[in-house]
Amino acid sequence: MKKTLVIAGTAVVAVTLLTGFGWGRHHRGTPDPERINQMVTWKLDDKLDDLNATEAQRSSIHAVKDRILNEGQSLMEGQKAARSEAVAQLASETPDSARLHALVDARIDAARAFAHKAVDAVLEVHRTLTPAQRQELVSDFRERTGEK
Repeated sequence: MKKTLVIAGTAVVAVTLLTGFGWGRHHRGTPDPERINQMVTWKLDDKLDDLNATEAQRSSIHAVKDRILNEGQSLMEGQKAARSEAVAQLASETPDSARLHALVDARIDAARAFAHKAVDAVLEVHRTLTPAQRQELVSDFRERTGEK
């Protein structure tokens, strides 16, 4: 049960964050952190309403959301810097293969670290919810994904 909830929660956080960073883009393709925050908050509040969450639960869960969104924004900023470096390398006459591979490795490490933080966030939210609320989330996830 706990393993399923962790997997489900991680998937929800990952999908929310990954799809959230695609919303609200400016004409240059730059994510708008404020718009992302609004959309994620709206979806989260809707789910917390469905779960009849208490004010204490809402406050705790919103703090987790804010922390994860801030860390996700940092991840995106690191991606911008890596992209600039990659373009600079590819624009040169002799791109540094080792540097490009190091950029890839650094981005993978950053994504892995973020994913682990997302799992920790899911576990924190898990501890905040009641057993009945957890079961409702698992049921919703199973219904939407066809998981048994």
